[in-house]
Amino acid sequence: MNSYTFLLNFILPDRAADPDDAVVGIGQRGMIGLDFTRAAVSAEDALRSAIDNVRAAIPGAPLVQAGPDLVGLTQMAEIFGFSRQNMRKYATGQSGAPEAFPSPVVLGEPSLWHLAEIVAWLKLNTTVQAPDNVLEVSKAAAKLNFEVERKRHRKILHLS
Repeated sequence: MNSYTFLLNFILPDRAADPDDAVVGIGQRGMIGLDFTRAAVSAEDALRSAIDNVRAAIPGAPLVQAGPDLVGLTQMAEIFGFSRQNMRKYATGQSGAPEAFPSPVVLGEPSLWHLAEIVAWLKLNTTVQAPDNVLEVSKAAAKLNFEVERKRHRKILHLS
């Protein structure tokens, strides 16, 4: 078994509840963020078992986002162990890498990328190696986030 570290964000079923006395949280009323390090056969098994545990403890709490998935330059630099400025060189094409850096998923301040794409790009274009299991857990988190977004997309299409 491997050990996987990840984050899960949920909406609390009673959004009026005050989670300020909680040990865990994301600082937003009606939301809760939980950091996990869990042993499992796969990253997806680790994430799904944690979600099942949260839903058993907090019935009706929908998953909002799993991570690590969408990351900015600062988070990338922290994950890979170098400066934000170094990460920015990669992102702006100043590193001399043979392939272009992946496009951000969200443009803005900050721009956001799927971590799995960055891990794969760095592996192919540099000597940088991601910490153990980062690619696997970021792919599993992205898969869960796509499922959450698919449900949200269906609701949006039926708005009138």
